[in-house]
Amino acid sequence: MSDQATLKGWTIIPKPQTVQHKAGVSLLPMCGRVNEPRAFGDERQVLATQLADDIRAVTGLEWDIATGDRWPGFITLTTLDDLHARPSGAYTLDVTKDGVTVRGADFEGVRNGVQTLRQLIRQCGAALPCLRIEDEPAFETRGYYLDVTRGRVPTLDWLKTWADKLCLYRYNQLQLYVEHTFRFDGMSETWRGSSPLAPRDILEFDGYCAERGIELVPSVSTFGHLYMALRTQGLRDLGEFPEDADEPFGFIDRMRHHTLNISDDRAFDLSCRLIDDYLQLFRSDKFNICADETFDLGKGRSKPLAERIGVAAMYADYVTRLCRHLETQGKKPMMWGDIALEHPEILERLPETVTLLNWQYDPQVDDGKIRTVAESGATQIVCPAVWCWNALLPRIDDAWNNIVRMARYGEQYHAQGMLVTDWGDLGHVNDPRMAIPGMIIGAQESWNPGRIPDETDMLRRISRLEYHDASGELLDILTHASHAVSFEWNHLITWLELDDGRGGVNTGVLQTIPGLLPEDERPDDVVRALQDGSRAPSLAESRRMLLRYLKHHVTLGETADHLLQTSARRISAIAATSGPWANGDAAAFRVAIEGQRLLNRVGLRLASETGVIGTEAIQHDDAANLAGALEIWMEAYAAQWRTLSRDSELRRLQDTVWELTDYLRFQSV
Repeated sequence: MSDQATLKGWTIIPKPQTVQHKAGVSLLPMCGRVNEPRAFGDERQVLATQLADDIRAVTGLEWDIATGDRWPGFITLTTLDDLHARPSGAYTLDVTKDGVTVRGADFEGVRNGVQTLRQLIRQCGAALPCLRIEDEPAFETRGYYLDVTRGRVPTLDWLKTWADKLCLYRYNQLQLYVEHTFRFDGMSETWRGSSPLAPRDILEFDGYCAERGIELVPSVSTFGHLYMALRTQGLRDLGEFPEDADEPFGFIDRMRHHTLNISDDRAFDLSCRLIDDYLQLFRSDKFNICADETFDLGKGRSKPLAERIGVAAMYADYVTRLCRHLETQGKKPMMWGDIALEHPEILERLPETVTLLNWQYDPQVDDGKIRTVAESGATQIVCPAVWCWNALLPRIDDAWNNIVRMARYGEQYHAQGMLVTDWGDLGHVNDPRMAIPGMIIGAQESWNPGRIPDETDMLRRISRLEYHDASGELLDILTHASHAVSFEWNHLITWLELDDGRGGVNTGVLQTIPGLLPEDERPDDVVRALQDGSRAPSLAESRRMLLRYLKHHVTLGETADHLLQTSARRISAIAATSGPWANGDAAAFRVAIEGQRLLNRVGLRLASETGVIGTEAIQHDDAANLAGALEIWMEAYAAQWRTLSRDSELRRLQDTVWELTDYLRFQSV
């Protein structure tokens, strides 16, 4: 697509392979019709309905839908004459003065062409530019991975809204990450109080996704990441460290200690039970057993087995048994690739049928691990991230750099596809709408890698298409706002959870402090102090150590406030002229920015109170007033949460903020 199209005010994402612009404009009839044959499987005419709904929303015109050769339409959906000449997902779109035709290599191809046409209609209304598009995807699998377990369980309505958005940007696979937030029979002790998804939700959502050309692939933790299950009375004995099951809940501990003791035969029975119960609800022939981050493997109850055969062999044997179990049921296993890449000998022992989900989240990632898997001959899908976890504001620059690199390496090493991940660590404080820019970048790169080489250009296109921002500035503003983050959500969680609940220090949390900063930003003196095992620091000393470690970032809060306030004003002004989107996304942006302003103030106060920085930074910021502002903000945040999500772990986030505000008030007395 030439820049001329963007200058005319419309853009297509993902950018098509070829666009031929033609003279003239195609004016949609006042009483038009979409003709969609039944032949390619859209029995409920979902694609035709999408077009009619968009035409109504943009133009106010009511269009008809029909099928069969006796009911011609101004818009015609059909398949290509030679179905074998083009790959799955390929399509052509012809817009002429006499009509519009979408031709696809298969149902997915027709669907993809319809989404391109919908984007044109949303931007151009009833006057479409005459053109011809020929397009096909670079990757067979273009997936999205959504965390629905670490604090936030979306409503079914919102999940459908998200599926609609994924469809619009031509994703064809979706996985929901589940640890404990599903109503497995006989496991109520695990999912109680989490607002879990139920079998009916999955059945309904699976059908909804399928009608939109999206394969809903089951994904459930079967090995690691079983923290909530392994804290229950009924299942704790299956963990590597059952003696820790009664320790106070911790967001950070949940990310670290959660591995099954696979030397106990009952562990395999549990894994198979989760698999067998869950897979029956999906039409997909794939199943993701996860099996990532098994940090405690061989360190607790299974240590004797590890000493006998080695951790790598333990891991390879267990996941192979799970994969074989799936194969007997006609399912194709998938699993995360991190442990196999830590112990490359595992790669040689995995079943040939398994697909490795190769996640690498470094914005400056190299091709090393992707090349390793490719050389092993294993099938892989490359997995970058939208970079929203542990934060109120999205790190769009990091998402761009990570996704673009991973797409390039995936194409270079012939990966089967790309799976863009969206995590909710530490309570899923990140509003799901913050992931939209990263999701759309992922859509572009999994369809046509490198076709839009400039991040600024990409963000301008997204601002115009997704947010109806004629200026194209919205995401540039949001990106700059994310640069004004000086004290982050995970910094606050670390500060709070250094307290072990008994007035002492949680040494496990203390050990995570170095990971809060990139290696080139870590202050050497604090790192040495953290590594000094000669004596155990007190809670006060540990918290001061944390703030010393973060000092450079925390002090940026003194200058960041103006940028955040300016960003909020500019986004509000854009929202006022951008139509209906303002009611949702703009509110989410405003709440996130205000929350970050308050977190920055908290960081300055905590650093000042411990003597890490001077008191001048907080001399006009009363602690009690800051506490009140945080409580008011949390009410606004909770209201936004409930527009998208079930209550799930909202109370944990509220308790976190209230613990902080109680501390601030106590300190101000």
